[in-house]
Amino acid sequence: MKKIDLGVLSGDILVFGGVYSNLHALEALIDRAQQLGIAPSNMICTGDVVAYCAYAEDSVERIRALGCPVLSGNCEQQLAANADDCGCGFDAGSTCSLLSRTWYAHANSQVTNGSRDWMRDLPDRITFTHNGLRYGVVHGGASDVSKFIWPVTHDDVIASEIALLEDQVGSVDCVLTGHSGITMTRTVGDKLWVNAGAIGMPAHDGDLDTHFVIISKNGIKNNQLYYNVEAAFQAMQANSLTQGYHATLKTGYWPSEETLPIEMRTQSANG
Repeated sequence: MKKIDLGVLSGDILVFGGVYSNLHALEALIDRAQQLGIAPSNMICTGDVVAYCAYAEDSVERIRALGCPVLSGNCEQQLAANADDCGCGFDAGSTCSLLSRTWYAHANSQVTNGSRDWMRDLPDRITFTHNGLRYGVVHGGASDVSKFIWPVTHDDVIASEIALLEDQVGSVDCVLTGHSGITMTRTVGDKLWVNAGAIGMPAHDGDLDTHFVIISKNGIKNNQLYYNVEAAFQAMQANSLTQGYHATLKTGYWPSEETLPIEMRTQSANG
């Protein structure tokens, strides 16, 4: 397990993840950070730079040029290992698992050996201190890079993940995560568990905007990201990525709810 500590960070911190090969969303996020005066050293990516959308290699090149700290997500780990699938944690035979074959094959064909070497060197854990609080960053969970933690996940499960992370990196006040694609903030005991959401795909809520988090002296705030949805949609169509996730960009709903806990299903997937 590779761990890096960023030390003490001052000023606002922008936390984001799930770029998902959506270069248009990534460019919009970088523009937003510049408008807010947040330097790349204060931007932290929770992983999955590459996934569903059209611009896998371009997104990697852009985030490498940006130079912000990036955590290793399951997609980075699988691509670095030249694996045959995304390792997303989808149930075998599920719609999400079947759909992943197409977008992962597309990403796998784009990503260069140099980008795989970069992915291979990414940390599994990031820690830093801000405003007197210590933060730990994981992708899915401390027990599994592909673990899904949802807004409805029981406190005991989250508490177990926090305890395991503290065994790995020492005491933390807040855990920052990604993977599930749905932003959330939970208080468990005296600890915070925060999912920054994903910038590359809507959060299955019918809204087309995506999400990121800003940590400031006033606390942690979820923010919406607006980007050129039509351009991202057209790029997916041009690359034959039309199995369902292209429609998500325009509907705000995922092509399947199988991954979601029953109590979070909207019955709006697939229209």
